[in-house]
Amino acid sequence: MSGKAAPPSNLKLVGLVVAWYAGNTLYNVYNKKATNMIHAHWFVAAAQLVVGIVWSLVMWGTGMRKAPNLTSSDIAACIPIGFCACVGHAGSVLAMGVGAVSFAQIVKACEPVFAAVVGLLLPPMDLKPILAYAMLVPIVGGVGIACIKEGKGVDINMEAFMWASIANVAAALKGKWGGSVTKNLKGDKSKNMDSANVYAVMNIISFLFTVPMVVIAEMSTLEEEWNKAAEAHGSQAVIMNIALSGFFFYIYNEFAFAFTASVGAVTSSVLNTAKRVIIIVVSSIVFVEPMERNTVIGSAIAISGTFAYSLASKGKAAPKKKAA
Repeated sequence: MSGKAAPPSNLKLVGLVVAWYAGNTLYNVYNKKATNMIHAHWFVAAAQLVVGIVWSLVMWGTGMRKAPNLTSSDIAACIPIGFCACVGHAGSVLAMGVGAVSFAQIVKACEPVFAAVVGLLLPPMDLKPILAYAMLVPIVGGVGIACIKEGKGVDINMEAFMWASIANVAAALKGKWGGSVTKNLKGDKSKNMDSANVYAVMNIISFLFTVPMVVIAEMSTLEEEWNKAAEAHGSQAVIMNIALSGFFFYIYNEFAFAFTASVGAVTSSVLNTAKRVIIIVVSSIVFVEPMERNTVIGSAIAISGTFAYSLASKGKAAPKKKAA
């Protein structure tokens, strides 16, 4: 009798993808509503993480999920990944807070470019097939085309671009540093670190890094901004949108982690790319974000390039020539 676990059913995989996509789309909608209401975006990012922490504590406290059993060295190994998760999450929140959701998603389609550079610069070197690097050209070119507005030339929301790019750097570093750590944690069954608990631990560490930024960047104006938001929209609406964005943020990541654990990183990366199309379309409708011809063409090119990069990365890199 084989000791290997049975592969997940197609129905389960479809369910994970549907839940992932729905959760991610709803997160983007409620996140944008929340950041439109209150101009304290680090605070919104931190509050969203609190929702996930409460969810995890309830799951562990009720015994519905085994609590992690980590040593101090395990936690120390998770800290750099949690920091990257903090920067990646906050960067995305701030990018969508100061700019259009569709624009932030277009820039975030450039994530493979940052991942490729990080893979080459940081040891151990992660060398991709030549075709994968070639696919970076349409990604960058597509984003460039999307930034050209008819009659205006290049029109970039620099603050949104900066925060989305910072999120991309953080995601690339998280991917680079996190692979071996999470693999080791999952490999030791005594630590109770399945994909859900790995994400839960990273979420907690991410929150601990986010709090100081709230204090530094927004504490002096937070009460004033809250009062403005409550007066304009009602405190109940502000709290509801922050809470729902936090709930859907945590849920979609849990489903995404579970799906990746079931099918592997390449398939997950391809579907993550397709997900951006849905978010761009939905956000454009919900928030009446203009989609000019160049934006549509550029988005299509960039997202297609990301899709092709994900597939090309599956191949093997050319072997290194041995020294004579």
